[in-house]
Amino acid sequence: MTVITDDLPAQLIRHEHELWEAMRHGDGGSHLQKAMTTDAVLIDDGSLVERSAAIVALDGTTWGEATMSDQRVVRLGDRAAMLAYRLRSTRDGSPVDMWATTTYVYSEGRWRVGAHQQSPAAD
Repeated sequence: MTVITDDLPAQLIRHEHELWEAMRHGDGGSHLQKAMTTDAVLIDDGSLVERSAAIVALDGTTWGEATMSDQRVVRLGDRAAMLAYRLRSTRDGSPVDMWATTTYVYSEGRWRVGAHQQSPAAD
């Protein structure tokens, strides 16, 4: 049975919206603890951050309302896919405009974050 269905883009975009909503309320660390694979990593500001450090760093950190656009889903086999998108938000009162990718793997009966990368958008 294949896990990837025609509604995969909608599923992954919904998962990503849930993450940014958690970040808006300062619950990003708790959300990621449930959403990430055990060996997941984040890449941000030129650094690779291990799962445990990301959870601690994002717990209590708040962002403004996030707007995603230009979403693309790249299927990476039966149990993996990457969501790429542009995100506009605020963090600590400063505007944020970045490109992000989140790689999802189907594990333990659900889609989980295996890796997330973000970098500033250039116009």
